[in-house]
Amino acid sequence: MKANELRQQNADNLQRQLLDLRKEEFNLRMQQGTGQLTRPSRMREVRRDIARVKTVMTEISSMGTRGRLSAGAVSSPSASPAATKATSDELAVAGSSK
Repeated sequence: MKANELRQQNADNLQRQLLDLRKEEFNLRMQQGTGQLTRPSRMREVRRDIARVKTVMTEISSMGTRGRLSAGAVSSPSASPAATKATSDELAVAGSSK
């Protein structure tokens, strides 16, 4: 499954798909424990599919709170170097006063 395909689905379908993948992951773990797992690579595929679904769900929820993202671009809440430096300086001052 591809992330672009997941982005076309609504939140309910993504939630349902996540539940199905978690059930499949559980069943694969049980098969592995009993020695009946025939395709160990499927566990990795399911884990990655779960991560993809969760990522798309997070993107959708952040679009609702941050506004509409441009197509293909994902915004990250990274701080500018100046803001990071100020935070580091503040921490150094706070740590030295102890």
